[in-house]
Amino acid sequence: MGKRGTALAAIVGSAVVGLAVVGTGGTAVAEPPADRAGRVDRQVVQRAVDEMARTGAQGVQVRITDGRRQWTARAGTAEVGSPRPVPTDGRFRVGSITKTFVSTVVLQLVGEGRVELDAPVQRYLPGLLPQGDRITVRHLLQHTSGLYNYTAALPLDPDGLLANRYRTWTPAELVALSTARPLDFEPGTGWRYSNTNYVVAGMLVEEVTGRPYREAVAQRVLRPLGLRSTFLPGTRTDVPGPHAHGYVRAGGQVVDITELNPSVASAAGEMISTTADLDRFLDALLAGRLLRPAQQAELTSTTPISNGYGLGVEATQLPCGVTVWGHGGDIPGYSSLMVGTPDAKTRLTASVTSAPDPGAVTGVEELLNEVFC
Repeated sequence: MGKRGTALAAIVGSAVVGLAVVGTGGTAVAEPPADRAGRVDRQVVQRAVDEMARTGAQGVQVRITDGRRQWTARAGTAEVGSPRPVPTDGRFRVGSITKTFVSTVVLQLVGEGRVELDAPVQRYLPGLLPQGDRITVRHLLQHTSGLYNYTAALPLDPDGLLANRYRTWTPAELVALSTARPLDFEPGTGWRYSNTNYVVAGMLVEEVTGRPYREAVAQRVLRPLGLRSTFLPGTRTDVPGPHAHGYVRAGGQVVDITELNPSVASAAGEMISTTADLDRFLDALLAGRLLRPAQQAELTSTTPISNGYGLGVEATQLPCGVTVWGHGGDIPGYSSLMVGTPDAKTRLTASVTSAPDPGAVTGVEELLNEVFC
């Protein structure tokens, strides 16, 4: 969810979102040194995480896989006014990282011959989109459909958010918010991040499989990988199990927004997970254990107009020149990150709970540079 869903979007602003994104059009990118594994300095990582908490994040948890080593770091507290530390096994709302799971399922269906990437959406969901004969499945997954981002039509200012936090939305209602507006551009001629694309993709999965998309994700990804702490909550408003709380500022007060009906995010961002589960998923995805070779190649295929975005994952070039693949997430109260090197040997997953002044948070660039550069 969110405007972009990129790395820690709500917390770090330009520190990560402003990093250059690379495509595949002959762009030369740096790779980590071959002997990089096992050389990430834990003290530098902890210093960066502490800096994030010191400068505005309420709580931070980070999981790093460095070759054969894996460890966690944390800073801040799980709740305002409490000394309880952020649980390193805690669940959190992952926002737009949900998209990567949905895209994986769609690409699996492509590999099985049940969906065609370049077929019009109209074939699977007749009548849903006024432009469904011109918008393809690929356009949805790569954000090149031109569909208006429905979240831009929602009252997501703090007062509007709090007034609607328990409202249940259907996917059809969310799509209708989008189709009431004209296309941002002709399908396939531009790129703009739109949550509408993945709400439609979730509906497509349901139509093709004959079951709720949540069940398809669970059957095809969560259960095979043993992701026992990951689920798609639907209309459930709480975050069960150990977790840190998320906050927004409204009316001059800091308000706990942990409880939220995530149907407003649907297949674009409703998932709850942990850093351990996201790390396992990213490892399997980048290593090619979830998709057939042809669909694995499509996953990270970009075009000159796609802004480095593949089909549910995006490439980000760090200031040192190293490129990482993954996705970020942003939903009220929580920002998350899931990125790794193309060979999956170095990975970072993180959750940051918001604070009254998230724009002041620093330390993220130092963290990413230490892990990947």
